[in-house]
Amino acid sequence: MVRRLALSASLLLATAGIANAAPNVVVSIKPLHSLVAAVMEGVSEPSLIVTGAGSPHNYALKPSQAAALEEADLIFWMGHELETFLERPVETIGTGATVVSLIDAPGLKLLPFREGGAFEAHDHAHEGHAAEAAGGHDHAHEEAAGETHDHTHEAEAGGEHHDHAHEAAAGHSHDDDHGASASEATHDHAHEEPAAGHDHAHEEAAAGAGHNHDHSHGASEGGHDHGDFDPHVWLDPQNAKALAAAIGSALAAADPENAEHYAANTATLDQRLDALTAEVEAQLEPVKDRGFIVFHDAYHYFEDRFGLEAAGSITINPETPPGAERVTEIQARVRELGATCVFAEPQFEPRIISVVTEGTEARTGELDPLGAAIADGPELYFELIETMAASMRECLADPS
Repeated sequence: MVRRLALSASLLLATAGIANAAPNVVVSIKPLHSLVAAVMEGVSEPSLIVTGAGSPHNYALKPSQAAALEEADLIFWMGHELETFLERPVETIGTGATVVSLIDAPGLKLLPFREGGAFEAHDHAHEGHAAEAAGGHDHAHEEAAGETHDHTHEAEAGGEHHDHAHEAAAGHSHDDDHGASASEATHDHAHEEPAAGHDHAHEEAAAGAGHNHDHSHGASEGGHDHGDFDPHVWLDPQNAKALAAAIGSALAAADPENAEHYAANTATLDQRLDALTAEVEAQLEPVKDRGFIVFHDAYHYFEDRFGLEAAGSITINPETPPGAERVTEIQARVRELGATCVFAEPQFEPRIISVVTEGTEARTGELDPLGAAIADGPELYFELIETMAASMRECLADPS
């Protein structure tokens, strides 16, 4: 009798555990994953797709990641403006999930792409979605080097029954696990010139509750074509607060039993993000007037928040080395401005930085918008912003 009662109690507890199980959550890129992990802390851990130094533009799904999408309850990504490789898999594999496009988060401050002068013009005439046969990237005037991939995703060892050879491929083919080390800023969008610094508040909650797979590529509910805006919104910690609020809302809708936990974590995260903003503002105050060049134009939001302004970017497509004319133009810009620093990125060939700074007094530094070398998890976001601020201050400060 005692044994029978114990068994019954165990079954009840197991059943309750299943009923209260947290949702399966999948996140596209490391900075967003960090924010989701912070909101979910103490409940469960989300899965990450683009690991290490992978590019959100041409990442190749592993079979295990395709399986995670298939089993997901929630998928968080920035949107088709950034993670072009995920569009087809989200629509064909993640059919049971609520898909949350965080570019739609209420309260985001959206900034337009910078063009002209030492910022190369983005090719807005041919949206990447009209060029899916070319892998979702239409660079018009620049062919992405090394973008020939074998896209056969066979089932993992052990006879896994998920065959995502066609679904995960969305027009790409890759011969490795994470795709080429590629541009984090491959922009190719239909263009209308918006006003800078738009506060983006949508009526529909970015949580995405109640709608699955609404992937319209036209104007948003606020009447704005997202193709006009730079998608690197997370590099402003105040935007990260808006992202966290949308993440918390989506999680609460999917998992009401843990809603209070998500709300408490979001409140704590808000406080930490405010403190981070104040800390970085103080750290960068002495170098606000210093000129610098970035490898590619991914840092507009960071600069806007902290009163900095890049004088130009070496390229918009780090996959393809800039031509001689472009290098000459940037060299002239460095000399003209007396630019203090030219920033490289860890994922890409640094030799071009040496060429650009040759014959100038400009120093070199390194910035990384994705946190490629930082351990995944709730602390990654804070380390990412702190490391970026430290790199800026060190490279832009007066030589001692």
